[in-house]
Amino acid sequence: MAESAKLALAQLRSTANFSWYIIPIIIFVFYVYSVEVERKNWNVLFAGLAFWGMDVFNEIWNGLVFHFTDFAPVWGTPTKSSYEIFIGLNIEITLMFLVAGIACAKMLPKDKKVKVFGIPNRLFFAVLNSILFVIVECVLNHIGVLSWEYWWWQAKFPFVLFLIGYMPFLVACYWVHDMETVKKKIIAVGTIFGVDALGIIIFSCILGWI
Repeated sequence: MAESAKLALAQLRSTANFSWYIIPIIIFVFYVYSVEVERKNWNVLFAGLAFWGMDVFNEIWNGLVFHFTDFAPVWGTPTKSSYEIFIGLNIEITLMFLVAGIACAKMLPKDKKVKVFGIPNRLFFAVLNSILFVIVECVLNHIGVLSWEYWWWQAKFPFVLFLIGYMPFLVACYWVHDMETVKKKIIAVGTIFGVDALGIIIFSCILGWI
C-alpha cells in the first residue's frame, strides 16, 4: 500500500482532527444556496447541485479503485482534514465543490447562442473552467496535499485529469442549468443524487469497501 494511502486511510471518517473553522464554512455554503433560493434562481441552484453530485460519483469509484487494488486511490487526501469523508475527499473539498458549481454556473451568459472567441459559450466555459481546475489540482499535488500514485494520473498527462476529472462536472452543470423546466432539473439532479446514494449505501454502508 502506498504511504499516501496509509496516511489517508488512518484518518478516514475520524473526528480526531475536527476544527471549529469548518462550521463558518458550512454556514457560508448554506448562505450561498439560500441566496439562490431567495432569488428563485433555479438554473444556478440546480446546476451547482449537479456539479457537486458528479464529484461525489467520482469519489465513489475512486474509493473502489483503492479497495480493489489495495495500493492507492487515483487521488488521495493524505494531509490533515477536519473530516475525511472518503479516501480522496475531505469535508473542505466537498464544501468547495458545492460553491464552485454555483460560481461556474454564474459565469454563463443568459443567451446560449452567444459565442466567445467564436466558440459556443457553454463549451468555452466548460473547457476554460476544467483547465483552471486541473491547474489548481496540479498545484495541490505539487505541494503535497493531494496524492497521485498512478503514472497515468499525473501533471504530465493533464488531458486525463481534464477529461475524467472535470469536464463531466461542467457538462452536467451546464446541461442542468439550461433545462427548460424546474421539473426536468429536479429529475436530472435527483437521478445523479440517487446513483450517488445507491453507491454509498452499497459500497460503504453495506459492503464497507469505501
